[in-house]
Amino acid sequence: MAKKTPKLTSFTSHLDKEYGTKGTPSREAYEQEFQIFKLGIMLQELRKEKGLTQEQLAERCGTTKTYISRIENNSSDIRLSTLMRIIQVGLGGHLNLNVSL
Repeated sequence: MAKKTPKLTSFTSHLDKEYGTKGTPSREAYEQEFQIFKLGIMLQELRKEKGLTQEQLAERCGTTKTYISRIENNSSDIRLSTLMRIIQVGLGGHLNLNVSL
């Protein structure tokens, strides 16, 4: 007897079902949290590419290892000025922002 293949849905359909459609408060909250999560992962990857520990990065940009850890683990909001300092001073990069309406 042939095994039944489960019906596949798109990721967007899954998000619509779990969090509501785009523009709803629950979906917007999900999207915001996801962007914060992505930022933390991006900073962690950049730090590792530079061969830096959290402590070394914190020292370079004048913050604490605990704060760097909290950012990387999505446990802390980050001020734009701090983010710019981490990227410019700590990682030697440049921050580019985009806004979508």
